[in-house]
Amino acid sequence: MNDHVLITGGSRGIGAATVLEFARAGYDVAFTWNSREDAALDVVQQAQALNPGGRFVALHADVSDSAQVNAAVQEALQQFGSLQALICCAGIAQQKLFTDLTDEDWHRMMGVDLDGVFYACRAVLPGMIRQKYGRILLVSSMWGQTGGSCEVHYSAAKAGVIGLTKAVARELAPRGVRVNAVAPGFVETDMTAKLSEKARAATEEQIPLKRMARPEEVAGVVRFLASDAASYITGEVVRVDGGMAM
Repeated sequence: MNDHVLITGGSRGIGAATVLEFARAGYDVAFTWNSREDAALDVVQQAQALNPGGRFVALHADVSDSAQVNAAVQEALQQFGSLQALICCAGIAQQKLFTDLTDEDWHRMMGVDLDGVFYACRAVLPGMIRQKYGRILLVSSMWGQTGGSCEVHYSAAKAGVIGLTKAVARELAPRGVRVNAVAPGFVETDMTAKLSEKARAATEEQIPLKRMARPEEVAGVVRFLASDAASYITGEVVRVDGGMAM
């Protein structure tokens, strides 16, 4: 019997790479998408090719809406019967001077990058507590640890994810639920594709490994943290940043 995982934001970037990583590992995967149904269906096809015997379900949901998150979790449970893992990859980013941030900018960032994590964890935890087993992996950011200029709201939301990780890990450890986070640096995704060649070169010069991460490299760390090889790790934040924040 396969383990079952729900991944938020699984249609592109780190989320899509994580869907495929767990497909390779033999999981049945449900994942949410918000704005790109075509990309979500493409990920389903890729996952099915990697694991022909697996089940892969794309669920439309805006993670900033608790009702939509609850509905996605219930659909995943109806499809699979149980969930052994939750991975929260859904996120947005925005570069803007702090003094130019609007209330709408702030609330949208918090809604997707922090509230969505809270809603997803809250929705899956009753089942994990009942089965006395669960693995929750949350995607934070290097900027949640160091702070990022012109990304105050993003940094604040990702720092909140780290605080949530540690608090929930401490609370749920006696119930058999492990909670960890990854803190990526610069990754080859839609977010970084907008950089000019000059900005990209300047960014890579600051990274000790002199390149950005591939989404698959972040997904591999997530998969490790969900595995039995990491059975004694909880409340940890693992940087995947090429050494930039060390």
